[in-house]
Amino acid sequence: MGKKQKNDDSLRIYRERLKRHHDELRWLYMELYDNGDMFAELCDNLERFYLERGQALKDMDRERETAPGWYRRNDLLGMMFYIDNFAGNMKGVESRLDYIQRCQVNYIHLMPFLETPPGRSDGGYAVSDFRKVQDRLGSMEDLESLTAACHKKGICVCMDFVMNHTSEEHPWARKARQGDGEYMSRYFFFDSYDIPAQYERTVPQVFPTTAPGNFTYLADAGHYVMTSFYPYQWDLNYKNPRVFNEMMYNFLYLANRGIDILRIDAVPYIWKELRTQCRNLPQVHTIVRMMRMIAEIVCPGVLLLGEVVMEPEKVAPYFGTVEKPECHMLYNVTTMATTWHTVATRDTGLLKRQLAIVNTLPKDYVFLNYLRCHDDIGWGLDYETLKKEGINERSHKQYLNDFFQGVAGGSCSRGELYNADPVTGDARFCGTTASMCGIEKAGFEQDRDAMERAIQMDVMLHAYMFMLSGIPVLYSGDEIGQVNDYSYRTDPAKAGDSRYIHRGALNWDLTENIGVPDTIQGKLFGRLLGLEEIRKSEKAFMSCADCRIIESGDPAVLCIGRRLEGEKILGLFNFSESGRAVELRETGEYVDLLSGRTMTLNRVHIPAYGFFYLKYTNNA
Repeated sequence: MGKKQKNDDSLRIYRERLKRHHDELRWLYMELYDNGDMFAELCDNLERFYLERGQALKDMDRERETAPGWYRRNDLLGMMFYIDNFAGNMKGVESRLDYIQRCQVNYIHLMPFLETPPGRSDGGYAVSDFRKVQDRLGSMEDLESLTAACHKKGICVCMDFVMNHTSEEHPWARKARQGDGEYMSRYFFFDSYDIPAQYERTVPQVFPTTAPGNFTYLADAGHYVMTSFYPYQWDLNYKNPRVFNEMMYNFLYLANRGIDILRIDAVPYIWKELRTQCRNLPQVHTIVRMMRMIAEIVCPGVLLLGEVVMEPEKVAPYFGTVEKPECHMLYNVTTMATTWHTVATRDTGLLKRQLAIVNTLPKDYVFLNYLRCHDDIGWGLDYETLKKEGINERSHKQYLNDFFQGVAGGSCSRGELYNADPVTGDARFCGTTASMCGIEKAGFEQDRDAMERAIQMDVMLHAYMFMLSGIPVLYSGDEIGQVNDYSYRTDPAKAGDSRYIHRGALNWDLTENIGVPDTIQGKLFGRLLGLEEIRKSEKAFMSCADCRIIESGDPAVLCIGRRLEGEKILGLFNFSESGRAVELRETGEYVDLLSGRTMTLNRVHIPAYGFFYLKYTNNA
């Protein structure tokens, strides 16, 4: 096929995609902005970005278009990490792809790596240039090299797209600060506190202790600017179509560097309206829907991952509908927090209730499940349900923070509080999975029995996470049981942010032990590998499987059943430090996929923090 013919075919494909979405995209755009000229500009640039997209990426788009559920497979396993902590820079990450494959990981989330001001970056979420990599991490050319190398190995690459705000050092913000009205209109600027005061009456604070309020006064500019997160992160005004268009161009620029999944940071905050909470407004869904269509027109192989920190039933609207989808995937944040609540209380009741709700959602909805991430754990639990059990919100949050600091409830956890508010008593918790499971304490005390229990608990929690519907994601270092890193306290740029306790650099010396069975690393890595092999080999782990909670009769024991095409697997998980015996109303014989032992479920003994993956052998 000649070059001209190939280009003609390529444009034909693009125009078919545009035609499929044009009318809805224009209707939504005009509903928000009523600006035909800006819409025409957007369409012109969509074609430009499509033409600039590399042929290898276009080929991948076509392949994924023919298999739209490709990301719902049961062999996808994610890992998130900061580039510098993992391997120094992007070239270092590229040199470590064999290790990533050895972890069975085929989806990596590169934590924020775009240009940010030193010391005022919020861990990379205060972006000053959406088209420049931080110098210490590499270049855009290095990013393209890394994504291409990942694609050759079947690894997807995810990055953060921070679209709610920019750094105060972004070129737009600098011009706005100088009084340029065109750029001031891209943010929320006010020359008096009258309107900000009205916003403050209804808008909750994100960080009431470290960054109180939602506005910052700029003495040099004589104006207030909206800053929902930190004073150096200025909220963008999406009522301005120039903001939407330019941010979509940044989105497509990054997609064309080979990014497979763009994590939309702080999705619910994107649209602001006076006399509302400025959260989850209908216009947010319009913007995300337009983003989805723009991706399907230019780069349909690219997925949208939404960061929506709410309970699953309230998160679900961000998936959109079957006819008008929005995000491809969402984080299962509340389940993560409720999992650790279950560890602290040894009571699976609240967790079962939430998982039952998740299980009723359409199978097209894909959640990302995780035990820990780069952020703190906020105790945003279902307190209405807990209240019915006599549990008070404030005292329970205090108990959870005391438990995971290791000073209550017979805990073996270690970690630190973040953003503690002495007035409200509220706080969030920071610590690695291993430290929260007791590996740090047992290692410090040289207690072998305690270490075995801690490792068992760590593995059980991962086994439980792998059983959930969706895509499991590891935080780098969890595969080797890496504990808290207290060195952040000596770094002036980090000392005020205890989240750095679980953001330590990966200890590559410890990875040398993953093949040594009698080491902590060998015990964890080997058992996690076994779980991953089971998950990707058994079709009942497919996201389209029927998933339900089965009553175990013991509050400390969670039982999850997965069924697909006549195959059934049960997961039994003991969240207690003591052995339990349960009787399940499940007839027939089962084989334990870990030991190969055949058993019935009339009475199952589960050791402390033990678990089973049980496959039904009497197939109908």
